[in-house]
Amino acid sequence: MSQILLPNQTHGMVCAHHHLYSSLARGMPAPPKQPTSFGAILEQIWWRLDCALDLDMIYWSAKLGALEALENGTTCIIDHHESPNAIEGSLDVIAQACAEVGVRVSCSYGVSDRHAGAGPVPIENQPSANTRPPKMTDAAKRGLKENDRFLKAGGRGYVGAHAAFTCADETLEAIAGLATDHGVGVHVHVAEGPGDADAGARWEKLARENWLLVHCVFLDREIPGIIAHNPRSNFNNSVGYSAPAQRPNKIVLGTDGIGADMGEEFRLAYVVHRNNDITATPETAWSWLENAQELFPESRNDIVSWSYSPMDPWHVAFTPGIRATDVWMNGTQVVALGKATKIDRNEIQRKAAEQVRRLFSSL
Repeated sequence: MSQILLPNQTHGMVCAHHHLYSSLARGMPAPPKQPTSFGAILEQIWWRLDCALDLDMIYWSAKLGALEALENGTTCIIDHHESPNAIEGSLDVIAQACAEVGVRVSCSYGVSDRHAGAGPVPIENQPSANTRPPKMTDAAKRGLKENDRFLKAGGRGYVGAHAAFTCADETLEAIAGLATDHGVGVHVHVAEGPGDADAGARWEKLARENWLLVHCVFLDREIPGIIAHNPRSNFNNSVGYSAPAQRPNKIVLGTDGIGADMGEEFRLAYVVHRNNDITATPETAWSWLENAQELFPESRNDIVSWSYSPMDPWHVAFTPGIRATDVWMNGTQVVALGKATKIDRNEIQRKAAEQVRRLFSSL
């Protein structure tokens, strides 16, 4: 049952699409070549980063991301993970890190055929972002096994898929089949860039209402599922605006790994909606923020006090700099005066910095 809130309070925020492994990416070395397209951004930045990850990096990155989420009033995260050279056990590591911080998490591993073998894959041996793999690879099978193992063990999550353009047809069918077997949805990037514009056609007959469809910027048809809108990431990657209000699907808000400050994501979601439609009001973007609570009903048992009052969409949309001051989860205070109280935040930041140095040296 939802608790009665004061004017300066909300329930816990939910980040409906995160990449906790990207918490270590800030300030990473420049790519070998200047990316001039979304495909090049993937190949030169993110695919190099995820190939460099090991379990220690994943653990401290997730722990740092969870800490930052909690101190921003976000008590629940739906995470989408990729680490092709550290697949086995990666979801357990993320779940453990979040549990130690006290943030609830739903995990998935992004199955992909973009890695040819079962061992370490140098970036120069990966296929182009515009090349559809012809058949399922060993790497995809390992990703499927990681999702299967985690869910069978009682982990909370989805079956993850990277994106249709990095998967063979048989891999898409295996992903959907595994999700059906476990009674969960698929968490997948859909038509984020022009190279994945045929994603709708490829997923159309497989998608279900409990799927989490991320981005959908170039989606050319209606397919079942909940759409996770990530405006900051979409504009940062120069892929454009997905116009979520024009779709019949339920819309939720994510950050795509750019932190977990859902208030800031809401403000941006409203501004770009307004730019696209002069009649738009903050109430629509606020509803997207609140819709995510349905994916994590426990968030309604959490209370966040903020540095501003009242916390309603018309005020929050035009008031930058609002911060979470206090957070209670299940009746226990876990943030006081903006700082987490139940964990050693200095240790997390120090250990994460050590992993940053390791990660950057490998890049």
